Amino acid sequence: MKNSKIVKIFAEHIEPEAMRQFESAMDQPFSVKGALMPDAHAGYSLPIGAVVATDGMILPSWVGYDIGCGMCALPTTFTKDDIVLNSDKIFKSIYRSIPTGFNHNKKRSDWDEIPEHTAIGKEIFDKNGFNQLASLGGGNHFIEIGYDENNQIWIIIHSGSRGIGHAIATYYMKLASGDGKAREGHFAFSVKSDEGKDYIKDMNFCLAFALENRKQMIARVEREIACCCEGEGDWNNLINRNHNHAEAKDGLWIHRKGATHAEEGMMGVIPGNMRDGSFIVKGKGNPDSLWSSSHGAGRVLGRKEAHKKLNLSDFKETMKGITAKVENTTLDESPLAYKNIFEVMELQKDLVEVLHHIKPMVNIKG
Repeated sequence: MKNSKIVKIFAEHIEPEAMRQFESAMDQPFSVKGALMPDAHAGYSLPIGAVVATDGMILPSWVGYDIGCGMCALPTTFTKDDIVLNSDKIFKSIYRSIPTGFNHNKKRSDWDEIPEHTAIGKEIFDKNGFNQLASLGGGNHFIEIGYDENNQIWIIIHSGSRGIGHAIATYYMKLASGDGKAREGHFAFSVKSDEGKDYIKDMNFCLAFALENRKQMIARVEREIACCCEGEGDWNNLINRNHNHAEAKDGLWIHRKGATHAEEGMMGVIPGNMRDGSFIVKGKGNPDSLWSSSHGAGRVLGRKEAHKKLNLSDFKETMKGITAKVENTTLDESPLAYKNIFEVMELQKDLVEVLHHIKPMVNIKG
């Protein structure tokens, strides 16, 4: 990396490929500052857990395919005893109510305040955007019901912009590469160009879509719990924080690829794994991390590697006491495929303050 670049690394034991990707990104002439979060690992063009500030340029590949992927957390007045008593019923009813994996809703969902987007964004959204709202997706996306140190019940969701974000990202990656192919690389638009302005507009549309998607899923989860338990969600204290985006700040464009925005006093959610739950945090506004924190624990095993090296019996043993889909299809989401979330949180104690640790009771995976 060029000596003039400002770089801060909060991670330990970074895999060589992730470091190579980060150094390559920081060697770009428009890259000014960068940071690697404690959960950093190799990604697409830019490591997951990387934050890079650029001068006047925006890169679709650095935001990634799942634009606006992030977390929502809703505190509720449901009781722990009721959830324990009805956990199996709640688990099954959520799977009936919310499509997972590649599935979408058969009926269109409502979305009253659709933000501005380009003609390309409209073309992509109009195909089946309303049917994709309130659907979870697959991979590491999840719905979780858990309790904090005060036994307060929380609904937590990790999901993104579904096929809409993927299609919009693909379009702009092809445009940025110059050869009509979406491929890895540091292909950039000037933020003053028509293409750059269009990407920013559609990126912001995807951020709004991803939030609406999470909110509609939480509403369905709340409804399903309320069918068998007394209580409701405290929507005035809903937390939303995405971890795939780019934003303008202090004359630069900060790209967060699998990194959570953590300005001073900003509420956030950092998930660990299916066993260890999630953390409700408050940002400390650390400029060394470009006002960011980790977006999770970070993987130590890729998905294919996890299926080869891990076994179902160990997975089942780690998940005792939690109602979840613990089977071969979700083996790549075993807690053993991830870094130790408690060590990750310790590495970023200068970035966020932990307010609550939410321990899972019910977990829904795609």
